[in-house]
Amino acid sequence: MRIGAHSNFQNYHDWDRFESKSSAEPIVTDAALYEEEMDLVALIEPLGFDSYWAIDHHFSPYVMTGGAIQHLTHVAGQTSRIDFGTMVIVLPWYDPVVIAEQVSVLDNMLRGRRLTLGLGRGAGQREFDAYRIPMGESRGRFMESLEILRKALTKEWFSHEGEFYTIPETTIRPRPRDGQKLVDAMRVAWVSPDTLPIAANAGLGMLMTNQKSWDEYREDVQNFNAVRAEKSWAPAQPTVVVNVSCFDTEEEAWETILQHTIEAQISVEKHYHFSDSAHFKNADGYQFYENFEKTLGKKTPEEIGKYNARPQAWGTPDQVVEKLKNVQLLTGAEELVMNFRYGGMPAATAERSMRLFASDVLPELHALEAGLPVEMAGAAGSG
Repeated sequence: MRIGAHSNFQNYHDWDRFESKSSAEPIVTDAALYEEEMDLVALIEPLGFDSYWAIDHHFSPYVMTGGAIQHLTHVAGQTSRIDFGTMVIVLPWYDPVVIAEQVSVLDNMLRGRRLTLGLGRGAGQREFDAYRIPMGESRGRFMESLEILRKALTKEWFSHEGEFYTIPETTIRPRPRDGQKLVDAMRVAWVSPDTLPIAANAGLGMLMTNQKSWDEYREDVQNFNAVRAEKSWAPAQPTVVVNVSCFDTEEEAWETILQHTIEAQISVEKHYHFSDSAHFKNADGYQFYENFEKTLGKKTPEEIGKYNARPQAWGTPDQVVEKLKNVQLLTGAEELVMNFRYGGMPAATAERSMRLFASDVLPELHALEAGLPVEMAGAAGSG
């Protein structure tokens, strides 16, 4: 089984200063945070992981990658073996021609290493506002950008006339090494159930970014592959993100994941404002998110954090192995992507967890057969 890793680049301790727009000295500067995170990223290849995945967020301390493709391009130049993935590129924020060119350049720089394009439509109001994109247009912009991206990567010359973009005949240079391979491997992340059939019918794969329970994801895989079976397409297996807390004792592992999952939940709320549904009501395609106010508004961050932490991969190395085997069984994942640092976790704590995982857990998972349970393969079972 393939095992990847990602890093959050989250300056959790700067939220109060950020929200008050204070000019006071930050507790942790972004530069210092970047130094810590880049040191952790530099461990991924030598510790034996198979891939590195980059997140796409902007304009707050939540995740400060500044864009997935730029981020991966740097890491690609520092490595020689590992593959890469985006989780995700939020297509509505960008000019799709620019994204196609950046993807093609990175694909060539990788010199044959795998690049998996995870895509999404976004849900952060502050990001849509700063990019001057109406949030209610996200679904239409996503689908049109996807069409353009596919054209640009698979056709040497292309043009486009659509609702949002008019593109004269042009070409992307350098040409990708294998544009069709990039297109065939595209995946999409979603929370709203309305997005699932859209993604499945569009021929995309699944990227599960740890925003639902494993049982909910299991049902999603079943439903997704049922759509594919109706088209006589082969069943797909998802890439699945899991938070990890791997230590010598179960007690330290639980205390660590609980504390920092609570912090991570606070960051999620501060960035997305899920418990205030007003802006979702006014944006077409986000009605599902209105329900979050009813559920999240009644629970404390501690309650939500505990609920979110318990299903993750925490404990001693043996316990982490068993929990990740269970995640694979429940989701049918073909690749698991590990998150070792979240919330305000100290970098040294994350590194201890990461190193123990690499020495005692990673070999066990690499030996695991990443199968898809037959009941998750869709009604037809195969194409």
